[in-house]
Amino acid sequence: MAKRTKGKGAGGTPATAALAAAGVEFTVHAYPHDPASASYGAEAAAALGVAPERVFKTLVAQVDEALTVAVVPVAGSLDLKALAAAVSGKRAVLADPVAAERTTGYVRGGISPLGQRKRLPTVVDVSALEHPTVHVSAGRRGLEVELAPAALVELTSAATAGIAAYR
Repeated sequence: MAKRTKGKGAGGTPATAALAAAGVEFTVHAYPHDPASASYGAEAAAALGVAPERVFKTLVAQVDEALTVAVVPVAGSLDLKALAAAVSGKRAVLADPVAAERTTGYVRGGISPLGQRKRLPTVVDVSALEHPTVHVSAGRRGLEVELAPAALVELTSAATAGIAAYR
């Protein structure tokens, strides 16, 4: 059963602190994380009973020489070529997990696009705008935050583009 907390500062992570400081409406959803889970995003969607199209995973990629954050639905995968094009880059690869953790201040599987240690260029898949609210990591495994996609885009200074691929 997911624990739901509505309001400011709930959850106690840099992501929720950033949301509270910005005065954004959000809801924190906690669920028991299974350390054996192969897919953190799919685990969150299943545990919360939310469609995978509304749960977004945060990935860090290296586009040319710069680390860049990509936020895509767990129902799809990241299209690295589309991400590179979205930020006027030539080539994108997934970032080294250690570099992603060190730069964002979060652990793999709990990287939030919000409240990162170092603000990185961010691209949110345009499909997020189709939903009244979306879920992203709140900054640790087993903790998601639900918010309006427009607020996510605004708080991360993100571009929106079609960066998700579907099989």
